[in-house]
Amino acid sequence: MVVKSELKLIKSLQQKKCRNEHGLFVVEGKKTVEEVVNSNMKQYKLFAVDPDGLEVEGNQVIKITSRELSQMSGLKNPNGYLGVFYIPKQTGNITSDWVLALDGVQDPGNLGTIIRLCDWFGISDIICSTDTVDCYNPKVLQATMGSITRVNIQYMPLDAFLGSTQLPIYGTFMDGDNVNTTKLPEKGIMVMGNEGKGVSNAIAELCTDRLTIPQFGGETAESLNVASATAILLHEIRK
Repeated sequence: MVVKSELKLIKSLQQKKCRNEHGLFVVEGKKTVEEVVNSNMKQYKLFAVDPDGLEVEGNQVIKITSRELSQMSGLKNPNGYLGVFYIPKQTGNITSDWVLALDGVQDPGNLGTIIRLCDWFGISDIICSTDTVDCYNPKVLQATMGSITRVNIQYMPLDAFLGSTQLPIYGTFMDGDNVNTTKLPEKGIMVMGNEGKGVSNAIAELCTDRLTIPQFGGETAESLNVASATAILLHEIRK
C-alpha cells in the first residue's frame, strides 16, 4: 500500500509550482523510466504494477496496484511504470560548442522535440528564458523520449545570459540572411523564438547576426513550426 499523503504528493507534481516546491519530477513509461534511472539523475522512488518488468539494477521498485497508479499518474491510461526523481541543480556551466537559446517557447511538445534534436545533433546545452515551458512538464518529458538525461537545460533571464557572452549570437527571423549560404563559425549561440511572436524585441537587439530558412514553396505557409526550424538550423550547424 502507498499511503494517501504520498499519492497526493506524486499527483501534485503534475503542477510546476509543486515540482519547484518539492524539487521532484515524475517520469512515466517503461523505456523513459529506465533511461532516467540509468542516468546521473538522482532517484526518489520507483513504482510499478509489475516490478519484474522494469530492467533496472540495484534499485528497489515499489509494487503498486493499477488503482494506485491511476491515482498518482497524469495519464488517462497509465502504462504500468512511474518514477519520481530529484530535479538537478543548475550549475551555470556551458560545455557545448554551440548553445541553443529558447526565447519563450510555450508548447510542451515543441520543447520535448527540441531536446531530442539537441541530443541527436550533439548540442549539450540549452538555455531557456524564464517564460519558456518547464522542461519537467510531463508532456515535455514524454516528448523527449529519454533525451532529457543527456542535455543540460538551464533557465535564466535570457537577456542577461546573451549580454554576458563573447560568442556570436544568431537569431532566427523571417528577414534574416539565408542560412544555406551563411558560413557558420565553430562556436556560437542559436536563438529560437516563441511559436507565435518569434524572437522578442529585447532579445533581437542582442543578436549579432540574423538568419532565415529560405522558403521554396508558395507563400501560403506563414512560418515553420519552431521544432522543425530548429532541426534545419542544427543540421546546418553540423554540416
